[in-house]
Amino acid sequence: MQQPCNARYLRPILISIRITGPCCPSGFAMFASSLPRHRLAASVRFALVGALLLSASAYAADTPDDQRKPQENATTLSGVQVSADMVAPTAAYAGGQVARGGRFGVLGNQDAMNVPFALTSYTDTLIRAQQARTLGDVVDNDPAVRYGFGYGNYSQQFTIRGFQLYSDDIGFDGLYGLLPRQLLAPELISRVEIFKGANAFLNGISIGGSGIGGGINIAPKRAEAEPITRVGVDYGSDSQIGESIDIGRRWGANKEFGLRVNAVHREGGTGIDGETRRLTAAAIAFDYTGERLRITTDVGYQKQDIMGGRSTVFLGTATEVPRAPSARTNYAQPWSGSSLEDTFGVVRAEYDFTPWLTGYVAAGAHHGNEFGDYVSPTLSDNNGNANEYRFTVPYIANTGTGEAGLNAHFDTGDVTHRVTLGFSALSTNKKAAYAGGGFFATNLYKPTAAPIPDYSYDVGPISDPNYTGRTQLRSLALSDTIGFMDDRLQVTLGARRQKLHVIGYDYGQPGAKNSEYEQYATSPVAGVNFRISDQWAVYANHIEALTQGGQAPKQSGGEDVPNAGKVLAPFKAKQNEVGVKWDAGNVGSSLGLYQIKQPSAVFNAANAYVLDGEQRNRGIEWNFYGEPVTGVRILGGANYVQPTLVNTQSGVDDGHDAIGVPRFQANAGVEWTIPNSSDLTFSARAIRTSKQFADTANKLRVPAWTTYDAGARITPIIEGKPVTFNLSVENLMNKGYWASAGIGNYLTQGAPRTVMVSASVDL
Repeated sequence: MQQPCNARYLRPILISIRITGPCCPSGFAMFASSLPRHRLAASVRFALVGALLLSASAYAADTPDDQRKPQENATTLSGVQVSADMVAPTAAYAGGQVARGGRFGVLGNQDAMNVPFALTSYTDTLIRAQQARTLGDVVDNDPAVRYGFGYGNYSQQFTIRGFQLYSDDIGFDGLYGLLPRQLLAPELISRVEIFKGANAFLNGISIGGSGIGGGINIAPKRAEAEPITRVGVDYGSDSQIGESIDIGRRWGANKEFGLRVNAVHREGGTGIDGETRRLTAAAIAFDYTGERLRITTDVGYQKQDIMGGRSTVFLGTATEVPRAPSARTNYAQPWSGSSLEDTFGVVRAEYDFTPWLTGYVAAGAHHGNEFGDYVSPTLSDNNGNANEYRFTVPYIANTGTGEAGLNAHFDTGDVTHRVTLGFSALSTNKKAAYAGGGFFATNLYKPTAAPIPDYSYDVGPISDPNYTGRTQLRSLALSDTIGFMDDRLQVTLGARRQKLHVIGYDYGQPGAKNSEYEQYATSPVAGVNFRISDQWAVYANHIEALTQGGQAPKQSGGEDVPNAGKVLAPFKAKQNEVGVKWDAGNVGSSLGLYQIKQPSAVFNAANAYVLDGEQRNRGIEWNFYGEPVTGVRILGGANYVQPTLVNTQSGVDDGHDAIGVPRFQANAGVEWTIPNSSDLTFSARAIRTSKQFADTANKLRVPAWTTYDAGARITPIIEGKPVTFNLSVENLMNKGYWASAGIGNYLTQGAPRTVMVSASVDL
């Protein structure tokens, strides 16, 4: 069913409060143990109580109103459809692999055809069909996105339109700071929504300040209209065994109450020699859908342990990128690894005060506790010889975040208006320490195991980390989407005023402040979307991203800096984009052309620290999806970008490519369900990534790579119950390759051939 051109959507205005937590300072033996909990800050507790009181008061006022007009496509609270006389924007598209739309920040859940931005939302159906084990496995489907590891650890770091997105800066139901900081279990995910492009107005500045080229939002699972009781077991290379359960129910006179429970446990050896991983995760979601009031509550827990984990490779003094080792080779130490434990939750409420005015409130919290004993080889020549040392980091963080606002829709003559007004606030603090020791030789192609060394230094100490940073973010957003020609032409204008306050403290010296940054900035947006017909739309936008500005050092190149200590205003990356979207009902596609300019600080001829450098990414992006023929599903696209460095230091790198940005990326995936069978389905996927560079001089060239995946599944009826048997093989040719280059002169190797089999039954 297609969306008419004059469809109107209510847009969510939220209040949310986030909290990120501490990492406890114990030894590697803590990996399998439970980590201590820490109290939330008083401001967070106030926010939580305030949100609950608002929800309670709204609930008391929740009385039916027979005269109230039906809201057209009122979709809120992550796809829990409250009232809709049209297809919900978050409904699955033909083929079930992607959704029709998703969350566009403060503008709310909308059909992608009706907004002047690009977004792709991958569904739980796709996640289960591909047996995804990490968030990276899901985003591998997008031609505009690639991922690698963080700096010397196991966190997944994404590149969208040529700019990095840290795993810290992924949203949860529209809120930053709620999810685990490094890895996330896909079993807890309903949708992975990838927004393409700058988004400071839509989502506000993130904690880490990344996401210049795009963002990722995770939609939690909620109870659906039909009951769900799904039990599964799975196996993966080389000895990963897992069990999972997914239960969902609705009840009440009008099915107004819903409950969804998910849990998974998986452990064993991976396809990398000597690497083992253990995962335990669970989530509970409650929702209430009344006449005027909607409430949701999402609570999650995740524990991930990595032992003998293969991390990154630092290029060191190598003058060329070495040949990638065998896909299974592990050049880390058997005693290295990491333990990651996270608890998070969010409560939301939404209330229709009148047929034209809706208010939103939400409160959320996250506590994270990490302890990593990391080992990464640093190359000493071009033959794979390297040195390693032990580097131990406990990390503790707590974050609280809040958002509140109103959404109004009204007409002025023949012109429609959808006005959003929202306030957001975020506060986070972190504790950390570090210790290290040992120095031993190894080789990428013939790794050498070394005994665990003693620490030669301990800054913190790691047994009692101190505060090393605090961040406070505040913002006020206002926008109006103006509709003309029966809403076929829509113009969005708005701005978000933001405050960024960041304080840094010395390691090992409690309360010793070493930096403070407090600045204000305004992030505008202008977008136009024109529905040429039910099948075609063209759009254009100008939108910006925001990151913390730098501070001039005392010296550079051995000479004094004349403006030492000067704090630069937040860096504003500016995006301009035009595009076209096509929706034929069973197959869709989009094509966009974009330019993103990200400023950077350099030292000028007078050795002053000034905002004069730039990375300019110009690209074209194409996506396709759907079910063009019954039983045949397609998903893929291509992305071409020129990541040009402009006005670099002394001009030495002008015109070169930015680090870790392939110029060309392409994906092609297909599924075929054989007619007149028990849903017997075969699948195949190819992923192509062109060469990239590991340095700004473009002398360290990382080769292009292509991987192939394949799979098959069938769902026979056994004793009256559908049972799905699934087989997936990733990196079918077991190719050894460097998947990405990171800023910081390091490489991430791609995963080896991984075979996964599973069986699940819907009771």
